[in-house]
Amino acid sequence: MISNNNHIKEPRITLVGAGPGDAELITLKGIKALQTADVVLYDALVNEEMLELAPTTSVKVYVGKRSGDHTFSQDNINRLMVDYAINYGHVVRLKGGDPFVFGRGHEELEFATEHNIPTQVVPGISSSIGVPGLQGIPVTHRGLSESFWVITGTTTAGQISAGLYQAAKNNATVVVLMGLHKLREIAELFKAEGKANLPAAVIQSGTTADEKVAVGTVDTIAALVAEKGIASPALIIFGEVVALHPQYKLVKEVHDVVTAG
Repeated sequence: MISNNNHIKEPRITLVGAGPGDAELITLKGIKALQTADVVLYDALVNEEMLELAPTTSVKVYVGKRSGDHTFSQDNINRLMVDYAINYGHVVRLKGGDPFVFGRGHEELEFATEHNIPTQVVPGISSSIGVPGLQGIPVTHRGLSESFWVITGTTTAGQISAGLYQAAKNNATVVVLMGLHKLREIAELFKAEGKANLPAAVIQSGTTADEKVAVGTVDTIAALVAEKGIASPALIIFGEVVALHPQYKLVKEVHDVVTAG
């Protein structure tokens, strides 16, 4: 159990979405929560510049989880969050993107509620929408896409998500999170539906200084990603809307020349 000899404040927790990476993309309400934090528990994909928004006296605790590195299990994070709230007061649980888009935010909300700790949620900009948008790729566009799917690349068992099989049959924009290591297999699902020439893009570390972008088609995207050295964290976009990206016109022109020759 965490203990603190200072005067104990009323425990409360705020789940804050930190947005896709750029520190300036956190919401005003998220900033206000950080400014009153006694403790900040922050994830791996959170821009650490945001920690400067919290009081210098606040406790900052890294509780990140990344693929292959689960030093902090979700159960451990839940317990830390509650223990710090009981012993310190206001805990800000700072999570990349939006807490409820593959962020396990509701599990943390439930755990806090079970321990009778008042909890607020501050939504954040999900990378699934914000990152494509900042690259000039709208997830919906009149005449091109009337809907979009946001799907995890793999299940907890490490298998390709069942939703991807259905998404490959659809004409919607498909945004895949946490799926880069399965990119070739995912692309094969779209090829099996006759979509080898469907525009596709992969964006690494969107909105940050480490951002890299590959734009091509279902048939070429895996090779382009390897060529550019793109690595996780990255998201994948399949759909006609990718053709609106400035790079796509050049990609198409090269493809047309090669196929014509």
